[in-house]
Amino acid sequence: MRPRKPSVHALPVTGVLRLNSPAEIWYKPALSVVVASAVPNLLLYSLDRLDLVMYTMAGSLCALYGHNLPYARRVHTVLRVILGMAAGLAVALVVGSLTDSTAVLIAVGALLAAVQKTFCDATRIGPPGNVIFAFVTSAALFAPQELGQVPGHMGLMLAAGAFSWLVTVGPALWRREGPERLATARALDAAAAYAADPGPRTRHAAAAAVQAAWQSLLAAGRPTAVRQELERLVVHAERALMTTAADGAGPEELRRWAAGTRARGPVPCPPPAPGTVEQLFGIDAERAGQRMRRGRREARRRLLRALGPGSPVLPVAFRTLVGCALAGYVSSALGVGHPYWAIVTAASVYQPNLVLSWSRALQRTVGNLLGVLVFAAVIPLARLDPLALVLCVLFFNFAAEALITRNYWLGSVAVTPMALLILEFGGFQPAGELIADRALDTLVGVAVGFLAAIAVTNRRASGRVERALAAAVDARHRAELAVADPAVDTLVLETARRRLTASLVELRDAGDVASGEWWQRALPEEELLAAEQAGHRTLAATAQRQGLITLPPANGAV
Repeated sequence: MRPRKPSVHALPVTGVLRLNSPAEIWYKPALSVVVASAVPNLLLYSLDRLDLVMYTMAGSLCALYGHNLPYARRVHTVLRVILGMAAGLAVALVVGSLTDSTAVLIAVGALLAAVQKTFCDATRIGPPGNVIFAFVTSAALFAPQELGQVPGHMGLMLAAGAFSWLVTVGPALWRREGPERLATARALDAAAAYAADPGPRTRHAAAAAVQAAWQSLLAAGRPTAVRQELERLVVHAERALMTTAADGAGPEELRRWAAGTRARGPVPCPPPAPGTVEQLFGIDAERAGQRMRRGRREARRRLLRALGPGSPVLPVAFRTLVGCALAGYVSSALGVGHPYWAIVTAASVYQPNLVLSWSRALQRTVGNLLGVLVFAAVIPLARLDPLALVLCVLFFNFAAEALITRNYWLGSVAVTPMALLILEFGGFQPAGELIADRALDTLVGVAVGFLAAIAVTNRRASGRVERALAAAVDARHRAELAVADPAVDTLVLETARRRLTASLVELRDAGDVASGEWWQRALPEEELLAAEQAGHRTLAATAQRQGLITLPPANGAV
């Protein structure tokens, strides 16, 4: 009889606040949001209308999204972010202008936060995810508003959003393959780490990085000469992942190629991987460009499936709805003047599973409480002059993005004073009252939000594991049939290998999420391990058939 896993997991404390190395491109979202905010803010300053900054900030904050995406996809993704922000803001402004009922406003704020969480998770929009949307719409709900002012305020948001779009896609003019180069370099580094220290975790990290690099190249558009060289490099990274046999590039060579790929000079030009043919390079990207319309239809179908019955996204969305609503009502009952802060705090807590949500709750608490102390220190300076206030907000905008990749709590130290200073654009308020309200809302939002996460279980996480396991088994079976077929087409074999790689990445991610969730059915740990090992053996056999690697005689792929 298979032993059951405990349904309750230990919650980590040590290490939750440990600082990490800064993200590789931390400066890109930081500089983008500063530029996207500075122009409209300074323009409003020159017109003596800083009371409208909240509406332009809604559009400016859209510049935080899409920085890991190739420009061909970033164009559409950031546009969707802007339209999603506009939709949420419009609902918030209209509701806020029609009612003064705190209970109704909290309910609408919680519902918007849940919808935003659902779509961000289903589309895997990436950081900063739903929190920016929740911050903007929750604040707008409680802002004094007349119905006739809504069109003008929406116009300001859309104008600032359009400028944010230009800021995020503008670098394509001088470094159009930059995101693909970065994704390829990460794949090479991850493959080097696996080659130097083979193991399940380094193998999964390398497989995920290689898969991300392929996705970046396939989404980048037509296969330019640079992209073809990048594809060749990704093949070498994937080859290093297939086997530990010393028939490919070593760790040092892979790292050297990664450094050259990140640099601004020419892309490294390694020799073709043994047995590969030119047909493999660029064919998928070329076809993806020719079938763009069909690809968009498939993306819509995937989104509908992600939101359909049985989706693991929906329990987390329900958590968000319940937790945000309760946090807002408790904050209001305690007499806090800004209950939407509790809503935003609760919305920020919810991560893919309960263990990660616990870590985020600790980080949010520490960061916000330190942040109010920073606000207390800078508020005298910010109130010296309206221009000083604008510059302080821009500084904290930059600091938040510069620090948040080190650890979420460190970024929150900068986000908290920025959010409080934005209130100053509408008129000065007692600093002591703001500090007390924000500290209390933080504690309420974290406590109530996490309790709601415990109460609303996500038992569908196990179902995601089962579906991922079935998909991995099916992908392995198809790859094995392709390998066994002596007349198999080159493209069919390549497609089978890519599909199997993607299914193994999804299987590991699903297992990691479910393992951190409470009150789950026992996970089939042995089946997961066996499926991963068999999948990587099949990947190696597929690569051997393509000529990418030469396996030892004793079948030593994994």
